[in-house]
Amino acid sequence: MLQDKDRIFTNLYGMHERTLAGAKQRGHWDGTAGIIKKGRDWIIEQMKASGLRGRGGAGFPTGLKWSFMPKESDGRPAYLVINADESEPGTCKDREIMRHDPHTLIEGALIASFAMNANTSYIYIRGEYIREREALQAAIDECYDAGLLGKNAANSGWDFDLFLHHGAGAYICGEETALLESLEGKKGMPRMKPPFPAGAGLYGCPTTVNNVESIAVVPTILRRGPEWFAGFGRPNNSGTKLFGISGHVNNPCVVEEAMSISFEELIDKHCGGIRGGWDNLKAVIPGGSSVPCVRGENMRDAIMDFDYLRGELGSGLGTAAVIVMDKQTDIIKAIWRLAKFYKHESCGQCTPCREGTGWMMRVMERLMRGEAEVEEIDMLWDVTKQVEGHTICALGDAAAWPIQGLIRNFRDEIEDRIQVNKQGKASIAAE
Repeated sequence: MLQDKDRIFTNLYGMHERTLAGAKQRGHWDGTAGIIKKGRDWIIEQMKASGLRGRGGAGFPTGLKWSFMPKESDGRPAYLVINADESEPGTCKDREIMRHDPHTLIEGALIASFAMNANTSYIYIRGEYIREREALQAAIDECYDAGLLGKNAANSGWDFDLFLHHGAGAYICGEETALLESLEGKKGMPRMKPPFPAGAGLYGCPTTVNNVESIAVVPTILRRGPEWFAGFGRPNNSGTKLFGISGHVNNPCVVEEAMSISFEELIDKHCGGIRGGWDNLKAVIPGGSSVPCVRGENMRDAIMDFDYLRGELGSGLGTAAVIVMDKQTDIIKAIWRLAKFYKHESCGQCTPCREGTGWMMRVMERLMRGEAEVEEIDMLWDVTKQVEGHTICALGDAAAWPIQGLIRNFRDEIEDRIQVNKQGKASIAAE
């Protein structure tokens, strides 16, 4: 279990001052200029050594991603874009950082931007996050007033500007290239890759897009050393992580824990156990709505990190938004609701996603009511396979995976519902 002295986010619950003075009291903005003076290569090597993997869902190594940026400018400016479009259903970790601990993010943005030779950074914040935007903007204004942003930011010799851009509430803008399109004032639609953002991103310039949590942990890692951060979790799954646990637990919460903690410990220590006890656990979505659900009995001993959840359980850590469902849950209806969400949020650019999401939702609706034929379960599986991997961005995969998880783990329930419905109709006809 993570000890308080090892927590990076010291004001996750808003118990202390979120002001600059409060942040400094808790150790933030301490020696920032000294970190920057050690140079770009040093910062990137330290980040690689820490083993930090992106906290936005995909888990790509952060230091490696930074190293893709051009070493020397060809005359174009470079940009760091921070993805604060936290729209994945079940996910609510980044909002706590922006609401209560915004200076971790701002300091991280300065250091990360320097490491990538970017004098400008944009934070793209979700349309529904009004209070978070206000808190973050107030913190940015404080930093400008204190000389921590702007010309010679924090006396580091580096000029740095940070802008907060408010989205309009589209889920697709959480995809990095759709986010860049939206930031440029265009419709939020994913771009074809290549070129990747590091080659041609925002305004056609070298750009890196990182998640809020990935950037906010940077200053603490550099102050305490990569060995400290890499000391938590299993190899290749290192560090501390924010988990957002919702659903049928006694105390839903967002908590910072060590990676690779067991699911049972996470739930018992921080959430007061499963509602109605462990025998009442039916299913868990371990990483936000786009990863497949897992049967409750397989989750109890699960290790909460990228490799275990993908390799052993066919799911994923994603954003670590743990959605817990007890045996009172209508799992088929829950997955239908997610299918409805993805149908609504598809940008419509790719045919498999535009047509497939609506098709999958309609079949799911019939399965939920028991009005389909048993053969349609396999047909639905085939269609998810035709959507998955055949679109420009991962929204097609995100729409397909929850349905695949349902069919893989709860096929018996779908079949039972169809049988019960048929028997009901037969008895009505007999009368």
